Amino acid sequence: MTEVRPHVSGISGRRFGDFLLFGVTSVELALLFLLTPTFTITDWIYVLQHVLVLGIALTRRQPQVQDHSLSSSAAVVIAYAYPYAQVVYLRWVPGDPAWPEGGLVLVTLAACLSLASLLSMGRLFGVFPALRGLVTRGPYRLVRHPMYLAYMLADIGYNLEEWNFGTVLFVMAGWASLLYRVHAEEKILSQDAGWSTYVALVRHRLLPGLW
Repeated sequence: MTEVRPHVSGISGRRFGDFLLFGVTSVELALLFLLTPTFTITDWIYVLQHVLVLGIALTRRQPQVQDHSLSSSAAVVIAYAYPYAQVVYLRWVPGDPAWPEGGLVLVTLAACLSLASLLSMGRLFGVFPALRGLVTRGPYRLVRHPMYLAYMLADIGYNLEEWNFGTVLFVMAGWASLLYRVHAEEKILSQDAGWSTYVALVRHRLLPGLW
């Protein structure tokens, strides 16, 4: 059953989530530097995003409602873990290049889309499904979950650069968690008064013209 938490104030409850996001993002940023031998423009875009999230974590709005159910928590853990699992697995079992040039283009496009989505969300950004407000500007005028679209483009791009059967399995698990998060988030966001109008204007969740 989905647990929906009401709006709370002070440093209890949601504040713990803010500090947790700050801590997890700090670890991610450290891993990015440890696992990346040479930084490209794309890598620096991801560094910028992590720095922005550090600031957002300590200044974002408190949610009116939030989903901390076991299923949503599991989806968040999988979504955070599967990109790093691919990196570690490729160091253990090297993969094969498919189309490195095309992969680089997709990864760069994904980084730009992810940054634009984060800038559009600003202090409304969160990890668990929550209602802090409705984002309708920037990439959110094209699809309802452009950040997740960016993740999927990046997954395809990185696997075009180097892939094996293991990385494909990790991506499938990661995408399953993203699809679950889409439905969980929309269940929460549907409580916003402007949701029905937004859905009528932006009909597709992830793939323009398809879904």
